[in-house]
Amino acid sequence: MTKQLIALGKAITKAAGKGVVHEAVVRYGELNLTVARERIVDLLVMLRDTPEFRFQQLIDLTCVDYPDRAQRFDVVYHLLSLTRNTRVRIKIATDEHTPVETAVRAHPCADWFEREAFDMFGVMFEGHPDLRRLLTDYGFTGHPLRKDFPMTGYVEVRWDDEQKRVVYEPVKLNQEFRQFDYLSPWEGTDYVLPGDEKKSQ
Repeated sequence: MTKQLIALGKAITKAAGKGVVHEAVVRYGELNLTVARERIVDLLVMLRDTPEFRFQQLIDLTCVDYPDRAQRFDVVYHLLSLTRNTRVRIKIATDEHTPVETAVRAHPCADWFEREAFDMFGVMFEGHPDLRRLLTDYGFTGHPLRKDFPMTGYVEVRWDDEQKRVVYEPVKLNQEFRQFDYLSPWEGTDYVLPGDEKKSQ
């Protein structure tokens, strides 16, 4: 199977043309392609329409956040060929300000996948027919799946019985964050546990 996937990666790289596919490797039993951001939709259309490949179905589109990189986001496309019974993973890199061309032209099901990626990560998709939040509320601030988003969020939503409406309030912590070392007492800690202070050394 690995040899077949390697051959498929070479065939896709050749068919896509020079400078489109930067890397084609097999990992965990799947072909992984790293592709130029500007050519992603052309590649998706080619993989869908070329009889040699026939990757007809976009089964998922998601993002991964690497905040230490200049191009901090990887946008990841998972395609399925029902004809070949094969999957391919395609990855492109972008930053917070550079939009990615929408894949809706190649796969209409990308509509909601891209809305989710915009909502959770803040990745913009140029040409999307209706790019707005999907999972968070209309007045939500930030993008919750970014690694620099605070665990507590910025605001909390609650029902106010006096005002008879939903209210948004800044998050207030009643205590400071506690530090836990999560060490098991069976493995030993750097401090004396209560009750052990009388133990002979």
